[in-house]
Amino acid sequence: MRFKIASLLLCMTLSLDVSIVLSLNTSSVLSQPTEAQALQADVAIQRALDHYHAGKLNEATGLLRGFVISQPDSDLINQAYYYLARIHHDLEDPTTAIDYLGKMTEVAHSPASILLQSEILLQMDDAVRAVEQLLQSDTHNWTLPERQERYLTLAEGLVILDEPQKALYFYQQALMIEGEESPRDVLTRIYTLQSDRFSWADLTEVAFMYHDKPVAYLAMLQLGWRSLAAGQKELAQEWASAAMAAPAGFAYREEALALQSQLTDPTQLQRAIGILLPLSGRYAAFGQRVQRGMELARKTFRPHIPVRFIYRDTAGDETVAAQQVAELAISDRVMGIAGPLVGNAALGATRRANQERTPLLTMSQKQGLAASSLYVFRNSLTPQLQVRALIDYAMEERGFSQFGIMSPQTRQGENFAAVFREEVMRRGGEIISEQSYLTDQTDFRSQVRLLQGLDPNAPDEEENKKDPDDPNAIAEEEEPPPFEALFIPDYADRISLLAPQLAFYGLEGVQLLGPNGWNDAELPRLTRQFVEGAVFTDGFFRHSDYPFVQDFVEQYFSQYNEEPTILEAQGYDIAGILLTLLNDSSVRSREDLRRALAQIQNYPGVTGATRFDFIGEADKILFLLQVQKGTIVQIN
Repeated sequence: MRFKIASLLLCMTLSLDVSIVLSLNTSSVLSQPTEAQALQADVAIQRALDHYHAGKLNEATGLLRGFVISQPDSDLINQAYYYLARIHHDLEDPTTAIDYLGKMTEVAHSPASILLQSEILLQMDDAVRAVEQLLQSDTHNWTLPERQERYLTLAEGLVILDEPQKALYFYQQALMIEGEESPRDVLTRIYTLQSDRFSWADLTEVAFMYHDKPVAYLAMLQLGWRSLAAGQKELAQEWASAAMAAPAGFAYREEALALQSQLTDPTQLQRAIGILLPLSGRYAAFGQRVQRGMELARKTFRPHIPVRFIYRDTAGDETVAAQQVAELAISDRVMGIAGPLVGNAALGATRRANQERTPLLTMSQKQGLAASSLYVFRNSLTPQLQVRALIDYAMEERGFSQFGIMSPQTRQGENFAAVFREEVMRRGGEIISEQSYLTDQTDFRSQVRLLQGLDPNAPDEEENKKDPDDPNAIAEEEEPPPFEALFIPDYADRISLLAPQLAFYGLEGVQLLGPNGWNDAELPRLTRQFVEGAVFTDGFFRHSDYPFVQDFVEQYFSQYNEEPTILEAQGYDIAGILLTLLNDSSVRSREDLRRALAQIQNYPGVTGATRFDFIGEADKILFLLQVQKGTIVQIN
């Protein structure tokens, strides 16, 4: 999806969520739960929503999955499916999201579900269906924020369908409604659309047709910048003056001033770093944690040459991020930019950073960002990094060469499985067996037996079964496992269901391997002896013995009275890298900063020693973790 809108669903407050909850909770005539059961269901859902609003998507997902499995007849089942769909939409897993949305009953035509379904369709690159659905929707009883969101989503779909003039019309309609999106946010979308999709003639027409409206003044600004880029300074000055004639309060007056300033002084830079984070909306909890880490770094490093941090709130939106890169590069004249954190916002930011030749160090896990531009670097925990660390351990330290893979049928699970498969084969290893399972599956008998090369439909021999609660039980004449290590790219809540069944159905004596989703302090308790010896990796481990990690954890706890997560650690490292490089007086230009980033070697970060490879991807030494005697410990 080319653009990702910061939708109403992405920035609802808790109070608005409650209103959606009421619209999703339909009473069932057939189901008459007791008062105690209803209260238990309410508590379970509320706990899940609390985690969701705190940004703890994995925890919320685990609770909601458990709810739909244990209480399929509850009146709150639609609510659980709705939020599971929202979470998987946030995680950029639209296939699973649309599947959960399809499980809902009775409320398929509510504004909330229609808007969410349209968002998911756009995420699946099905803009035609998204636009058709929204155009056919009866909006008579929709609230103003919902109507505004409909216009914005329609515009987004039409952009994808390469109909920018129609998209501009719906953006203009959204601008006229008082909704969740501020006028500035809508104007940002319009400005980006004009920049990317409108020709000189189109912009001239818009400046005439939308006379005295903000849309026209935005077109004038675009014409001014294009005139300047073409070396037509006099014409650029005319358009800049026309844009400056906008009424008081025009949201882009600062950029009009920047255009005039650029015409007279195009070289001066601030000793400043622009920082793009989602500080409002659905991703705010994540952005605020990264910001805390960055502020701690600024207090810790105290460079001799003062460096200013200029924060901008992307709200997780692609068009907003692109515009903010332009403002930071042109108006604020920063040396470089850190962020964004969210995938689609990073796409917009990287394109504009390349256009402005401004170094950008992003934290997004979106693939291909660093490779897209000489000026873009990425410091993130990627599947490639995790898989390399695991295979280094398995093949180099343990001498394993034969592997199995058991993965969930999600985009993330399939991606991890593909990366693992390719890396094993590249190093001369062998994938003996591979199986996948559904996201809501609880019985893994078929997959486990197929991994062993056994008939999944054959009856079990009771005398050869092992009781998962009896570690001393010994199966008779068990066949050795067909491979030495099994990779399971899933989260701790799912591993707690899966690991005991591996032993129960006879798959024992293999080394379990996992990604950072396994790094949950509750994992050993939930799975007991069945994950003893399991090895997984992560980009941050707060219990590490490394002195610099302990110093960071202690400083953070002293400052905020809580322990840091990988988000704070990432923010701390990225700010630390940039502050360290800008403390060198020889780094005077953006080109100097770009070269310094490309040449950094083994920066001692709390998320691992870091350097950047030839395309700008972080090459890190990750934390290798293992369950030993019921405790997660670092083994590298």
